[in-house]
Formats: sequence, C-alpha cells, structure tokens
Amino acid sequence: MNRAIIYLEDGTHFEGRSLFVTGEIAGEVVFNTAMSGYQEVLTDPSYAGQIVTMTYPLIGNYGVNETDVESAKVHVKGFVVKEFCNTYSNFRATKSLIDYLNENKILAVEGIDTRALTKHLRVCGAMRAIISTEDFSLRSLAAKMKKVPGMEGSDWVKAVTTKEKYIWDPQKKYSFKVAAIDCGIKTNILRILSNLGCEVHVFPATAKAQEIKAVQPDGLFISNGPGDPAALPYVVETIKEFIGQLPVFGICLGHQLLGLSLGGKTYKLKFGHHGVNHPVKDLLINKIGITSQNHGFCVDIKSLNQEDVEVTHVNLNDNTVEGLRHKRFPLYAIQYHPEAAPGPNDAHYLFERFIELMKEHAQTK
Repeated sequence: MNRAIIYLEDGTHFEGRSLFVTGEIAGEVVFNTAMSGYQEVLTDPSYAGQIVTMTYPLIGNYGVNETDVESAKVHVKGFVVKEFCNTYSNFRATKSLIDYLNENKILAVEGIDTRALTKHLRVCGAMRAIISTEDFSLRSLAAKMKKVPGMEGSDWVKAVTTKEKYIWDPQKKYSFKVAAIDCGIKTNILRILSNLGCEVHVFPATAKAQEIKAVQPDGLFISNGPGDPAALPYVVETIKEFIGQLPVFGICLGHQLLGLSLGGKTYKLKFGHHGVNHPVKDLLINKIGITSQNHGFCVDIKSLNQEDVEVTHVNLNDNTVEGLRHKRFPLYAIQYHPEAAPGPNDAHYLFERFIELMKEHAQTK
C-alpha cells in the first residue's frame, strides 16, 4: 500500500492508500450509488475522463469475471472506495477486483471517507480532482489543478469510439438492419439489439451520413458516451440527416444529442446521476421503473419546440427529463440505461418499441 491524496479543485483534500499502481492522474470526480456492478462501472465508456467514487463501503466481494464487461477495457481514470475486499467469493469469478485494477493500471485508492467525499460533492457539485501518490504539497497540487480541463466543452467521444466500422455478431440471421453511431456504446446494448433480431452495423462517431446510408439501415441508434454533448456538433449534424427519414432511438448521450439535433439545448447537472436506483416515471403508460443511470448532462426541455416534441419520462428524484419523443416522426430517446439490469428488467420494453417503429416504418415504404 502507498500513501495517496485526493485533491479537489476547491482545495478540499482526503488522504488514503493506493493499491500497487502509483503515480498521478486528474479528472472529474463523481460518485456512484450502486451496491454492486462495479465491473460494469469500470468498463462503461461513459466514465472516460472521470474518477469514480463508490458510496457503498465495501467493494470487490464477488471478484470479477470475463463476461460482465461493458467494453474492451477499463475507462475510469481513477477509482475510490472506502475499503477493497481482499477475499472474494462467487462461482463466476476468475480473479479479484484488486488484481483486475492492477492489471489495467488503474490508480485506485481506499481508506477515504467516501461518505464525506460524497456529501461534499452533493453540496458543491462534481468537480475536477487530482489523485497523487507522489506529490502531497497542497500548493503544488493547486497549481497543477489550473491545467486540468473541465468536463464542460470536452469531447471524450473521440477517445472511446470505434476506429473502424464493424458488424456485431455477423453470423446470425436478422430481421432488421440497425446503424449504430458509437459514442461509447455498451456491450449489452449490442447484445439486446442482436437478440431482438437486429443486425447492428456499428459506425465511428465521426462517420458521415452518406457512409451510414450506404448500408441501407432500417433504423438509426445513437449510443451512450462520455463528455459534453454540446462539444459534438459533428454527430448532431449527422443525426439531422435521418430525422423523419428513419426510426431513430438514442440512449443517454444519444438522448442528449437527439435533443440538440431537434434544436434544443443541454446543461450540466450539479453532480449528475450515477447509480442503479433512480425512479423514473413513464408518462405514456403511467408506470414507474427503477433505473440505472450514468450522465452528467441533461436536455433542457424548455429549449425544444413543444409542438413537435413531448416529454415521455421524468426522474422522480429531481424532475429532470428522462425521455422524449417526436410527435410526427418515428424518433424517441431515453436518458437512462434500459439495457442495464439493476435487479428488475423494468426498461427492456423500450428496445421493443424501437423494433415496433421499424416494423411500422417498413410497412409505409
């Protein structure tokens, strides 16, 4: 174990112990309220550029395995917990979380009062932070902090999107062809679309509309991802080419990008929504689901044309927009993660809605 410090941009700091990886990293620090699912959190591309603090005190008790990853690598910049579990137990586990973090060279810290850190972020908001095992001078860290970029205005999508177009599981026979713009797509989204009969053609976020149209898709999907949606005008312009032409479905960052493509604006939430226990009401069917969430930005519904766009879902914790749809075109978007399963599978029906839209659109051709 090595001495480590977490220094926040407002001067608040906490000391703890790092695992075997040492050094210094910087990013936006946020907290996640999930009691489990840490492997999915670590490998979620939406966390690129961020330091994640887990509010549940003991992390790592069921180890890690080969199948619960949401992408090909760990994306968090740093990982902070109260205590790592040294002894793991689960029939699916292949190694400990500690070994997994070390193998992926993640600067991970324990021994922090994560409750105090979380309460501070709730009051003051998510902020930039530096984790260091080398520099403990508050004056030096304050000087370094001035060079750490904020999340607003940052394009992290180019760091996580696929470099080349590919087809997910091309051996199967499919009923629909879906073009997916990869802003940091999670594996389970691809798995669900495939299981529902979709041949998914995954495109880099920088792909032009002409490239996507060349595969003659039945629908367009815009994925989750990290960073500020307002910093992605190149994706917004591509999406605009398909509105009213094809069924369109967006999740998380994809929800925000669809809001922008419809002429709306986005804003940064104080400390974001990160966890698996957020109650969301579907206004169309008058039901409440417990959802998994990971986003720091939100669509400003007041900035959208209410004659064309309606809110379909609201967050019952803070009344922010969690879903929208177009009144005339086959387009809808969800802010949370319907592909995740924080216990119940409350939100899988949203993927089936996308399938129905493609069926209906095919009949009108």
